[in-house]
Amino acid sequence: MLIGQYKHTIDNKKRLALPAKFRGELGDKVIITKGIEKCLVIYTQKEWEVFSGKLGNLSLAQTEARSFTRSILASATEVVLDKLGRILVPDYLKNYGGLKKDVVICGLSNRLEIWDSEKWDVYNKEAEKGIEEIVSKLGSLGI
Repeated sequence: MLIGQYKHTIDNKKRLALPAKFRGELGDKVIITKGIEKCLVIYTQKEWEVFSGKLGNLSLAQTEARSFTRSILASATEVVLDKLGRILVPDYLKNYGGLKKDVVICGLSNRLEIWDSEKWDVYNKEAEKGIEEIVSKLGSLGI
């Protein structure tokens, strides 16, 4: 299971080492794409098939569904982990996520998110402010 958060850096060759704890579960190839809130998302090949299948089932008649599907699928790319567990982050994704040197990699059960470290700190502080309200809403969903 992919859980926890880890601080890493993107080197000057645009490589990012994924946490050693996750590498066995990730396999040799992963899919990286745009995420929501200007982060990047990494999926295993298996999880990508599930997620992209759901996107493929969205209605083409709905503008929002078409736009979201285009954004996620058109920006997705398969990357290979090198022997040291590093991936090459494409420029267009690095720019989308506003990634500089320091990043936070978050394990979210079935995927990883990559955040610029400063953006993560801001996002996390804001999210924590409203946690009670979020919990009460999730309670109505049985969580």
